[in-house]
Amino acid sequence: MAGFKDFMKRKNIEFSGKRYGIDALGAMAQGLFCSLLIGTIFKTLGSYVFLAIAADHPGTGLASFLTVTGQGLVDIAGFASAMAGPAMAVAIGFALKAPAMVLFSLAPVGYATNSLGGAGGPLAVLIVAIVAAEFGKAVSKETKVDILVTPSVTIIVGGVLAMLIAAPIGTAADWVGDFIKWTTVLHPFVMGIIVSVVVGLALTLPISSAAICAAFTITGLAGGAAVAGCCAQMVGFAVMSFRENRWGGLVSQGLGTSMLQMGNIVKNPRIWIPPTLASAITGPIATCLFKLEMNGAPVNSGMGTCGLCGPIGVITGWAADTAEGLRAAVTAMDWVGLLLIAIILPAVLTLLIALPLRRIGWIKENDLKLD
Repeated sequence: MAGFKDFMKRKNIEFSGKRYGIDALGAMAQGLFCSLLIGTIFKTLGSYVFLAIAADHPGTGLASFLTVTGQGLVDIAGFASAMAGPAMAVAIGFALKAPAMVLFSLAPVGYATNSLGGAGGPLAVLIVAIVAAEFGKAVSKETKVDILVTPSVTIIVGGVLAMLIAAPIGTAADWVGDFIKWTTVLHPFVMGIIVSVVVGLALTLPISSAAICAAFTITGLAGGAAVAGCCAQMVGFAVMSFRENRWGGLVSQGLGTSMLQMGNIVKNPRIWIPPTLASAITGPIATCLFKLEMNGAPVNSGMGTCGLCGPIGVITGWAADTAEGLRAAVTAMDWVGLLLIAIILPAVLTLLIALPLRRIGWIKENDLKLD
């Protein structure tokens, strides 16, 4: 037993919730961001900005330039989106501190798993890539023909697992996502609160709300609630801590991540009350009043205002629905609802809720100060 533990330590193989549920999951979200999400943004810019403007100015030099640029962005978007599986798998391997040969071998594993997993592919990639990476690490540099053994073991283990379990995992994840979306449509008020609060909390915790939303394909009305919750956390912490962190803190939390406050939350959990209550309010407003839907890439549902990806996902969904004839047009009410849910209400509500908490001493000066 001691020999096995020494071997695992030497190979840096650690069976822990943190490594798999936080490090690997968070890295997977980054891989998804750098492929599918960026691809979605490029496609939206190319199709609905450059090509749309070019269509309004036919026969001009500007139209030619915009057409070439727009089509180029659309083509690049297709390449980026197609690499979502490899990007996620390699990111997971990086988080698990896999050696170079293992890391590179995870690319085909991710491609196969994501392809076979369907809509629930990201969850399948998470599981399969972890197992393949750990097997690859176990055999890495243990033989004189490492250049053959390590990639072979990694790819075979990952490939076999992908063929055996990717589709069932993807289907199960899809069922869970469908259930959440169905119950949100059936009970928009209650589920608006639950989805908004839970996904918002996940965004601030050192786990990945984006990966969770991607894994369970959280879109539609449930996706709108998730966007509301994530925006409430990010915008809420950004404005609530403005007196301590000024403009740098506003930008780093409002456009970066509210996870920066995790250390302060551990010291004083009460600082989490205002943005969380704000998310419990904006969630049902999003689902019941504005019928806000997130029909872009599911990963956007868990991004909040990080790079404005949450709102961009909503806008992307509008564009796709309009192009497919699922909605007549984007109305002024749609824009007002998005602006209120993503920015205005989280800011105002969080400040209003935080005010009495500061007065009674639950939130003290510098409790929200970022180092």
